[in-house]
Amino acid sequence: MRLKAICLSALLAFCLVGISIADDALEPFVLAFTGSGSIDDTAAQVKDKATAAGFEVVGSYSPYDGAMVIVVTSDELKKAAASTDNGGYGAAERISLTKVDGEIQVSYTNPVYWGNAYRLEDSSDLEAAASKLEAALGKQQAFGTGKKQLTAKDLRKYNYMFGMEKFDDPSELAEYDSYADAVAAVEKGLDAGRGGAKKVYRIDIPGKEETVFGVALTDEGCSGDEYIMSRIDKEPMRSTAHLPYEILVSGGDVYALYGRFRIAISYPHLPMVASKTGATFFNIMCAPNAIEEALIQAAGGEI
Repeated sequence: MRLKAICLSALLAFCLVGISIADDALEPFVLAFTGSGSIDDTAAQVKDKATAAGFEVVGSYSPYDGAMVIVVTSDELKKAAASTDNGGYGAAERISLTKVDGEIQVSYTNPVYWGNAYRLEDSSDLEAAASKLEAALGKQQAFGTGKKQLTAKDLRKYNYMFGMEKFDDPSELAEYDSYADAVAAVEKGLDAGRGGAKKVYRIDIPGKEETVFGVALTDEGCSGDEYIMSRIDKEPMRSTAHLPYEILVSGGDVYALYGRFRIAISYPHLPMVASKTGATFFNIMCAPNAIEEALIQAAGGEI
């Protein structure tokens, strides 16, 4: 009887731990609501709601037909981004509108998930931003990791598999004598559309020589937004808010998160070679290097 009691206690403890892990699990995206009508009309409503909630709309673009991404920032997000080295990636949140089977899905990035992936220090500001987004747009369901359970601790050391890049293994795009020179070079490259890259937004991080640019990749080949998403974004709930990619200027250095990290952190559930939907990382094996080369060109660096 004593042995049975011990076993039952151990089983209960295991279950409680499992519940705790599940409770702490985070998802990259939140489905806010679905609706009918046009993407443009819905986008106007979304922008109004976000602005009324205290967010600043810094850019938007349509990466391909039937999709739009709206990018917002706020004082809380900028403060969180300023809290750590190369935290500028976390200054923006992305809201996507995707037409699927005649219905518009409105989703947004989860600030707590992405803030941990970017190793930001100020979690209270991330939670505040998440609450404001939910109040402004709603929350039907968090999604994006499939059966994987990723906690804040997991995200802070995340890589898709052993040997692949982490957050602190970025692409080094270019180097300049000063922050002003670096920002000017990126602006020039994006204005010229070098590498098929176009500016979606720019956010300057307060109190630091740091700026993050959102970048649309327009080429039809391996680096292109439409090429990549048509091969990996096939679940019923679309992860369009994965886009756009970022270029980060920090001092005189210009960086981007390497593709094998930046794509995988949006699609941690995606298998390497086989899936029911046909979406796999094998389908975009050419993408990480192609994205890096496109962003090097945009930053004025050398391949």
